[in-house]
Amino acid sequence: MRTRLFTIIALFVPFLGVAAAAPDKAALMKRGQVVFNEYCKTCHQANGQGLGTVYPPLAKSDYLKNTPMPQIIKEVVNGKSGKVKVNGKEYNGVMAPLPKKYTDDDIASVITYVYNSFGNSGPVVSSADVKKHKKK
Repeated sequence: MRTRLFTIIALFVPFLGVAAAAPDKAALMKRGQVVFNEYCKTCHQANGQGLGTVYPPLAKSDYLKNTPMPQIIKEVVNGKSGKVKVNGKEYNGVMAPLPKKYTDDDIASVITYVYNSFGNSGPVVSSADVKKHKKK
């Protein structure tokens, strides 16, 4: 009986590790909203609609939907300048990089928040994703 219990535990323990390593979407969304409000909201606005012809919308963004996650991570970390087409409209501006005070967890959180807010439906981004893709 004791051997059987240890076998069951041995089979179950690896699944605990996988579950613990998976990002918690609710926690990411909560932290992401804080980061967004601290830094991104000024340009992209509280509702994600952007600002006129200067800053593109994040709301229902075809750019977010069609751009690979590694590129989005790089743009958030390193900034972006030049022409970009979002929802059929062209923008030509500068997005400053996220300040260095923000951690990989913060970056994953804010991207997850934007991917899943403002009418968007996107993936959960982990800090491991950020670490892997943030290099230029």
